[in-house]
Amino acid sequence: MRTIWGAAIAFLMLCSAAAASAPHYNPSQSDHPNMATFGATSMPYGYYGYCQRYADRCDRKPEGTTIELTRPAWSDIVRVNAEVNSIPAFTDMEIYGVEEFWEYPTTAADCEDYALLKRQRLNEIGYPLGALLLTTARDSRGGGHAVLTVVTTLGDFILDNLEQKVLLWSDAKIYFLKRQSQRNLNQWVSLRTDEEFLISSGNSQAPSTAATNVKK
Repeated sequence: MRTIWGAAIAFLMLCSAAAASAPHYNPSQSDHPNMATFGATSMPYGYYGYCQRYADRCDRKPEGTTIELTRPAWSDIVRVNAEVNSIPAFTDMEIYGVEEFWEYPTTAADCEDYALLKRQRLNEIGYPLGALLLTTARDSRGGGHAVLTVVTTLGDFILDNLEQKVLLWSDAKIYFLKRQSQRNLNQWVSLRTDEEFLISSGNSQAPSTAATNVKK
């Protein structure tokens, strides 16, 4: 087991080092294993509605900002991602009859629901909320999407319901928009510069295609 874990850590470190040569979808981002942030930005309205319903959940403190990526931690992250991804995928319109509704899933989930449940389960194990960041993005088809970013000592890893593997952020086929602040979970920070935002603002952003993509 030690040999297997040693190989896994070596692979993760290689992935982190290889980020410098790996193409990614965010021009504002450097090739660092951890993503840069570019100041405060607006809170997603789906998350705002979630906090209006569950103020106690949104009042919680970060408790820490980084996870040391040990063998048990990596095992927990991979396991939780796989378990939650087993929930059937549907759009919010199909589940709730509205376009955007953030909620812990039970029998079905849209992208942000998967991210919420993964965050909850990892936090219940003992990992700090400040290292488990709800993140909005555009998927490979340009549709609105949400994932969980796990901030570790070896980089930012993405837990995505469209991808069964846990990937370093630069390997994910995602255009990242914003995420929770590590130090204030009710503040959101941009993952792109103002210049990049202005350039991309003219592009259309479709409703979430995550559930549709999974079904296909």
